[in-house]
Amino acid sequence: MAQHTLDSFDHLPASTSRVGAHRGPKPRGRGWIVFAWAALATALLVGAGVTYLAVVNNSIQFDGVFGAGSTSSAAPVETPTPTPTVTPAVDPAATVTVLNGTDVAGLASAVGEAVVANGWAQPTVANASETDVATSTVYYADPASEAAALAMSEQLGVPATLSSAFPGATLTVVIGADYAGPGSDGLVSSGGDSSGGDSDTVG
Repeated sequence: MAQHTLDSFDHLPASTSRVGAHRGPKPRGRGWIVFAWAALATALLVGAGVTYLAVVNNSIQFDGVFGAGSTSSAAPVETPTPTPTVTPAVDPAATVTVLNGTDVAGLASAVGEAVVANGWAQPTVANASETDVATSTVYYADPASEAAALAMSEQLGVPATLSSAFPGATLTVVIGADYAGPGSDGLVSSGGDSSGGDSDTVG
């Protein structure tokens, strides 16, 4: 067999540490560097996304995310609508009736004079059907007359009540045994006269 001439490729080097023609061993820690860069990129992307949503929607809430230190938002409490307050006001156009429910002679007329002095129209005065009324009251049949009723109540010092018992007038003042307001000074009980206290003065 013919022999070939030996050249440089037929001699192996003494050291065989090289792998392949151009590759060497991988440096240690290279995998961790790649992972760190990937984690940093992920964090930046997530942060950018959260910031964008917060700016656009302005509705991101972090309450309750971090456990015990957080507090849950309470449901909104509805504020009740306040009831409008009626201001007492004298109504010179209102019709007024004053009824004497006691046996004190001339009481309805005296109270009627006090009513006129307080700015009201001349009232109708008469005896009530009973002379043993215990509590004095200002009655008004129409809720729209509440302001006038309250004004009369303050002037005479008696309570006002919405009632349909006396529909004939805007306000009906029934004087009872407890009355101590304007017009009551100097008047004395007639001693049980069943005809009514104002029979001599009303008419």
